[in-house]
Amino acid sequence: MTVTKQARRAPADKHDERRDQLAESALRTLGELGYARASLREIANNSEFSHGVVHYYFADKLELVVYSVRYYKARCVTRYDGVVADATDAEGLLDAFAAKLVETVQEEAAMHCLWYDLRTQSMFEERLRDAVVLIDKTLEEMIWRVISRYAELAGRPPAMTPAAAYGVLDGLFQQALLGYVAGDEAALETLVEQVHALMPLTLSPA
Repeated sequence: MTVTKQARRAPADKHDERRDQLAESALRTLGELGYARASLREIANNSEFSHGVVHYYFADKLELVVYSVRYYKARCVTRYDGVVADATDAEGLLDAFAAKLVETVQEEAAMHCLWYDLRTQSMFEERLRDAVVLIDKTLEEMIWRVISRYAELAGRPPAMTPAAAYGVLDGLFQQALLGYVAGDEAALETLVEQVHALMPLTLSPA
């Protein structure tokens, strides 16, 4: 007798799949309302799942939020790997990196706003802190892969630590995001200009 793929799936796999589905729904609501305004019931009301189902898989809103952000960031930390892999010269990498930054603001502004919201909340909410610190480290490593490849193509060693380079670029990105959601039409163009001006400064003098 043939055993179907569905029948062979372990209960743990089904459990994780449902948690991922709930995370997708939660992210939509959290992106619209922010951390403070989105209750567990509100998240359930804006999904295809009942409040009881959501509560079965997650003890409270905080557990769901942490899981959802980990789930989202696990997908986006490879966002610039294609830029790194395809680059053949330093200027081309710089152009592609700046364009990708603009694209992600345009396509995922709500998710980025949620991330900065949660990073601030983690200063007051201890249960968020470990997840935020871990995610922040993976984002730092993501940016460092870009910087390292840029340095290699330019033939100059980095002049900043990974933490410093990430801090500076993340600051520019957050400013551009704030300008974009506030309706500043020049915010993304300014981001591109700033990235082009800053990136050479991350390298040691020629």
